[in-house]
Amino acid sequence: MHVIGGPASTALAERVSRELGNAPFGIPFVKRFPDGELYVRIGGRLEGEDVVLVQSTRTDEDLLQLLLLEDAVREAGARRLYVVVPYLGYARQDRSFFPGEPVSARSLVHHIESDADAVVTVDLHSTTTLAEFRKPAFEATGIPAIARLLRERPVDLLVSPDKGGMERVKRMSAILDRPWIAFDKKRIDSEHVELSFPSEIPIALEGKHIVILDDVITTGGTIVEAAKQLHRRNVGAVVAACTHGLFLKDAFERIKAVTDEVYSTDTLMNPAEKASVAPDIAQILRRDCVPL
Repeated sequence: MHVIGGPASTALAERVSRELGNAPFGIPFVKRFPDGELYVRIGGRLEGEDVVLVQSTRTDEDLLQLLLLEDAVREAGARRLYVVVPYLGYARQDRSFFPGEPVSARSLVHHIESDADAVVTVDLHSTTTLAEFRKPAFEATGIPAIARLLRERPVDLLVSPDKGGMERVKRMSAILDRPWIAFDKKRIDSEHVELSFPSEIPIALEGKHIVILDDVITTGGTIVEAAKQLHRRNVGAVVAACTHGLFLKDAFERIKAVTDEVYSTDTLMNPAEKASVAPDIAQILRRDCVPL
């Protein structure tokens, strides 16, 4: 099996190759033509080989690179192609909210899977997106990766910034054997929210080490407000942790200003990536994809 790391996920792809028993690892050559069009080329002999292609699609450029690389792998004669998309862009538009809108998640899924034998992704925005795949598709989660990191640090309480993340914080609670709560959230606009504590809190908060757990941190507004609410209860320390760290604009700096640590997995390159999902992706590839 060969592993190819797209430009958006080179480091993670190399970690996946190590988890797969130091599978041969390659980085494609990518450039732009004078007219701005993308050019990609993969090296090595792939005839009859199984290939794992790893590339997040945070940007339009990332997506186009992925589609071109998939075609290049097929042109090189690969027997099977397993496409790993650690962060699937456009997945938040998983339904048509107004007339005339596309269902972006569905559209992207169908394009990405067209040249793939199977697709692996991590912590989709909605479970309904997984059902849009017509080929075998598997969803890893960043929870075990973050749990491996948190086991080495003091944790007294796990916090979900909203009720929508309750299942996530429950799963982490089961792994770490720690209590949890979920804030009640009211969104004001894209960057501002109102949060309130639940009526029952399982432990006294004063002096305790708290971890706020989310799937995606984008603008940071919810995490910042959650941290402020916790500090008003005189907690000892606040850590923010997520699977996908987008950290738009000054989000990372704003979160750092009100927390003691910020952790994310390596689905996206960012200043907080400290936990790797490579073992979890490799486990799915070994268990569910080879052979199909």
